[in-house]
Amino acid sequence: MQPRPLAAVAVDASAPFPPSWAHRIRSAASQGHFFHAIALFLQMRASTPAPPRSSVPASLPAALKCCTVLGLRALGASLHALALRSGAFADCFTANALLNLYCKLPPSSCPSPEMHGPAGESEAAALQSARKVFDEMPEKDAVSWNTLVLWCAENGRHQEALGLIREMWGDGCKPDSFTLSSVLPIFAECSDVRRGMEVHGFATRNGFADDVFVGSGLINMYANCTRTDYSVKVFDNLPGRDAVLWNSMLAGCAQNGSAEEALEIFRRMLHSRIRPMPVTFSSLIPVCGNLASLHLGKQLHAYVIFGGFDGNVFITSSLINMYCKCGDVSIARHIFDRIQSPDIVSWTVMIMGHALHGPTREALVLFDRMELGNVKPNDITFLAVLTACSHAGLVDKGWKYFNNMSDHYGIVPSLEHHAALADILGRAGKLEEAYNFISKMQIKPTASVWSTLLRACKVHKNTVLAEEVAKRIFELEPRSMGSHVILSNAYSSSGRWNEAAHLRKSMRKKGMKKEPACSWIEVKNKRHVFVAHDKSHPWYERIIGALNVFSEQMARQGYVPNTEDVFQDIEEEQKSHVLCGHSEKLAMVFGIISTPPGTTIRVMKNLRVCVDCHAVTKFISKIVGREIVMRDANRFHHFKDGNCSCGDFW
Repeated sequence: MQPRPLAAVAVDASAPFPPSWAHRIRSAASQGHFFHAIALFLQMRASTPAPPRSSVPASLPAALKCCTVLGLRALGASLHALALRSGAFADCFTANALLNLYCKLPPSSCPSPEMHGPAGESEAAALQSARKVFDEMPEKDAVSWNTLVLWCAENGRHQEALGLIREMWGDGCKPDSFTLSSVLPIFAECSDVRRGMEVHGFATRNGFADDVFVGSGLINMYANCTRTDYSVKVFDNLPGRDAVLWNSMLAGCAQNGSAEEALEIFRRMLHSRIRPMPVTFSSLIPVCGNLASLHLGKQLHAYVIFGGFDGNVFITSSLINMYCKCGDVSIARHIFDRIQSPDIVSWTVMIMGHALHGPTREALVLFDRMELGNVKPNDITFLAVLTACSHAGLVDKGWKYFNNMSDHYGIVPSLEHHAALADILGRAGKLEEAYNFISKMQIKPTASVWSTLLRACKVHKNTVLAEEVAKRIFELEPRSMGSHVILSNAYSSSGRWNEAAHLRKSMRKKGMKKEPACSWIEVKNKRHVFVAHDKSHPWYERIIGALNVFSEQMARQGYVPNTEDVFQDIEEEQKSHVLCGHSEKLAMVFGIISTPPGTTIRVMKNLRVCVDCHAVTKFISKIVGREIVMRDANRFHHFKDGNCSCGDFW
């Protein structure tokens, strides 16, 4: 055999050694190739000659991580046994990986090699298994404690999580930012702002207040506890605010109804050059709908288009819902018709939009289209369809949809569905049928369900049944303000002035105050609020002057004041004067005289629009040649050319 040249020997000496088994396994796991890492680990265990003894402890944490990610339960149990036999369990890194495996896999996933119980052990047994691993660890660090704390917190075992933090402190291991961000959601979920503040104080004293994860947890905790003022303070004190923090703050304001604060956060977000995300609009668009602020909603819609988010079906559904709430169902329908494949949310909000705006039969047409498209309706979809039947007086169809819920789709009708059907019957004047339906409900009816029938009794002037229904309501909610008012009005409309006066006196003794009727309108991006006979508005004299002109024109066209909703024992002439000062009339006339001709007038009212105001609005819509949209507590009314979209059925 010829000796090798010195140059070849030098090349061999300089060549790198092949990577070790442990290095290859760890590299595969770190790059996300979990199956490959497991395959390498099994090859290593079966290889001949056997790898160095150090290979198992060095590669076991990576193998355990792969088992956790892939949900390899049986292999996880085998690796647990291997860790005990090889002594690798003494290594804190390996023990933490094993503890994480027990915490991350489902309760029945990994029975301990030393525990032989039936498959599907309970959550308590799962905690026991994880706690056994934890207690047997020779050495624990902050990661060990945090892993178990997080598992308890995420699984609703709040007391165990808090107890672990106390143990952690007693064991000499100081809670860190991960510990605090794990425990803050506990106080958010149970709305325990006092204990949340204690964590906030600990974070401030120990230098964690600037941590982005702790800050995010504090913002969410205070928002869930309805303390958005504290959320804003935490947010403003954070040195670095990323998009996640901005959106958390915005969502916190939105979920608490702090609409102006949410919009201000959004303005600051744009000023800070933070690009909005889909979740930004999903939080903010509903705020505009709740405010019924069409101009702000349109601005957000422009941002959505400019940012390229108009293809997002969740944002699109929010836009449809917002436009419906703001009174512009035509734009909502235009957006809906451009969706290639509407999901159940899009179908439902559009069906509800037509149910509230009209034409109500279009809601039923959409429902049929949805079924033909093999989109399965859910419980909210059926609520929208029942609402449409209620506003159209379609009793037979209402019964049909109510029964189809369970017969065809296996959906058990909820309390809301029962209330909707009772409303259908009540509006249609089938009061006895509605009473029997509610009385025989399998679900115990609430005061709100009975209230739907009480309103119908008042509309159809059945005072005897109204008394019986009110009795049922007062048994459930003795201080139901709305029901007291409806019964009082029912007495008044039937001429039973003594009973009405006695009931109102009883309300005063109980300290009950009626919610005042108010209406509002946005003109030039400013909201103007009116209450009945409110003389505080600077345009009041001009409003009354214009209303008098309209009254003369209406009288020539055959208008006669309808005083049936004036529940006061006064002369007819005085009743007519009372009607003139209703808040919706003031808001509507202000909108007409303060906007250019042809502008659509949009008025919102907190209570049901009265019969006379409804008639007056029809007359005025024809006189001024404008569309007038009025939202009351029941639905939207679209007045145009002397007609209303409700067909005078509301």
